[in-house]
Amino acid sequence: MKLHVYVHDRPVATLESTDGFRHVMSYHPDVPAERFASLLMPVRTESYVYPELHPLFRMNLPEGFLLSVLQEQVGPHVGASPLSLLSVVGRNAIGRVKVATPGADPTQPPVPFDLQGVLRGDNSEEAFVDLVRRHAASGVSGVVPKFLSPNALGVHGKGTLATERYIVKGTTARLPGVALNEHLCMEVSRQAGFPTATTEVSDDGQALVVHRFDFEADGTTRKGMEDLCSLLALRPEQKYESTWERVVGRIKDVTPQAGQQNAALSHLADLLLLTYALRNADCHTKNIALLYSDRDHIALAPVYDMLTITVYDDYAKNPPGMPVEGRSSWMPGKALERFLQTRCNVMPAQTRICVERICEAIVQVTPQVVAATQRYPAFHETGKRMLHAWNEGMNSLRLQKAWSLPSLDASIAAASFSDPKPFSPEKPEKIGRSPLLGRR
Repeated sequence: MKLHVYVHDRPVATLESTDGFRHVMSYHPDVPAERFASLLMPVRTESYVYPELHPLFRMNLPEGFLLSVLQEQVGPHVGASPLSLLSVVGRNAIGRVKVATPGADPTQPPVPFDLQGVLRGDNSEEAFVDLVRRHAASGVSGVVPKFLSPNALGVHGKGTLATERYIVKGTTARLPGVALNEHLCMEVSRQAGFPTATTEVSDDGQALVVHRFDFEADGTTRKGMEDLCSLLALRPEQKYESTWERVVGRIKDVTPQAGQQNAALSHLADLLLLTYALRNADCHTKNIALLYSDRDHIALAPVYDMLTITVYDDYAKNPPGMPVEGRSSWMPGKALERFLQTRCNVMPAQTRICVERICEAIVQVTPQVVAATQRYPAFHETGKRMLHAWNEGMNSLRLQKAWSLPSLDASIAAASFSDPKPFSPEKPEKIGRSPLLGRR
């Protein structure tokens, strides 16, 4: 199979595989240097050969439920190989790069999307399944189920729906209140003054709409976007198999200009501190990305996919998604401050200012969490756990004894919250044991 690669809707290369394993991308002659497809693949005459699909294109393949839907729905027609699936989803890839079959129009408009309908919560399961089948979204990952209808696909249903302008996420029984959880965590990031993706919550609190941020200031032209999983040449399933040190190293590799490198590392330091404060155990290499207009304008993407995942039973005991100086602990001690200084060029005084901004933002957003627990009964336990987790998170950022940081104890008491319910993670099903056998 041979596919065409486009940058800003102009053809720049071909991508093909003759045996399903060895994949070759070749730039067309006379392609301008600024129309590179990936930071890892500058324009050149020699082809880029990978034993598997190139990291950039792997990044734009779906995961989880949507992947299984695509394999079942389109596999019998075009095949289920990564390249075959890319031929279906490649026109809706993240960033400025698109992939399409020969003769296809890469500018084909997406399926019409009713944003207000989602926010009202009036989309049906049938509408969601129809959209997924007609308009496969790609490149979006994470533990949060992303689908159109909060009630779609049952308790364990997971999927992804990314449109031209939005990403839609829903809620399941295993992650109660997760849409509100993420929205409120993103609100902390916004209040702290960090670049943050815009989010909206449906009236019933069950769906989250995230505005896509891979656009230039004109609102039309796409920026290039590559997550660190792709830039580190990891498979999507290896997104946790990295470290913050490796992330910093790769950012330095692809941002040679001192100014943009320092800015990216400073924002990465903000993200790392926010991750500890909000107890986001799901911050991995696919949740960190670079945006760029060209090689002279590369920046860290706004904060996205930020949530207090440790409030859920199945994730309560999870350590941070990636270690710092070999430590996978929520109490990093001196290691965190040392990492920020030696790797990100963020001095202790700057770290303290950032920590204070985050803590102040948490205090400012706390009333919104309390209000949400009162408005949405299904969110009550989740919201209560979030405030306890944030309280512990702020305390873990007291990197020096002399620092005086706020506490949420008074707010928790004023809300008359009881202690959180004990965590009870679901026990894995024993495979191969018949229910007809007697107990041992």
